[in-house]
Amino acid sequence: MSLKSEERIDSLGAIKIIQSPEVFAFSLDAVLLAHFAQVRPQSRVVDLAAGNGAVGLFVAPRTRGQVTLVELQARLADMARRSVALNGFTNVDVITGDLAAAPQLIGKDQVDVVTCNPPYFKVTPQAIQNPNEHLALARHELATDFATVAATAAALLKYQGKAFFVHRPDRLPELLHTLVEAGLAPKRLRFVQPKADREANMVLIETIRAGKADGVRVLPPVIVQAADGAYTPEVEALLHG
Repeated sequence: MSLKSEERIDSLGAIKIIQSPEVFAFSLDAVLLAHFAQVRPQSRVVDLAAGNGAVGLFVAPRTRGQVTLVELQARLADMARRSVALNGFTNVDVITGDLAAAPQLIGKDQVDVVTCNPPYFKVTPQAIQNPNEHLALARHELATDFATVAATAAALLKYQGKAFFVHRPDRLPELLHTLVEAGLAPKRLRFVQPKADREANMVLIETIRAGKADGVRVLPPVIVQAADGAYTPEVEALLHG
């Protein structure tokens, strides 16, 4: 497997992923999202805004169904394809393109599970964007927004299919409203706290297409670190098995 000069191969359990500090490296939010997503042995899965493929690669061993990664940036999509080959997955493919086109490319009402770790930050005059174009596109809503992500996920999903997202708690009211408007009923929320005495800095959201409007469950939070700075047993198990 050929690597570019600044690239490296990182491992999470048995999964190997090509990373580059120049363009993108997966972080804990991708690991938590992949673990949170409910994937069955035959699930057809699509990961939107796939980056270098981390979420899709983490869920791929849990299904014999096809897993499709959709990524706008050609450089990241290329890294994802090489990681797919590196792991020997025959049920994973990568599409380079705008996620909004995914329903036309993959098919509407065809997917059991959609996952997405979308750009977190709105583009405003006050927003400070990363000077690195690759990172700016991954973190800021420059090429898409959450309304587009939600509508795309809803179009892809079968009736009662599920979509899973990770995002920022400070946008939660907007996110939930947007999901409902797209026909995705929120069903489970799980907040992620850096430490037990700190405010949450991430939220995991499960939705069901055409689900009932009520019945939202708030699960116990993920606590990332203990007071001494060590990973909690739950997070340690996710990162190091």
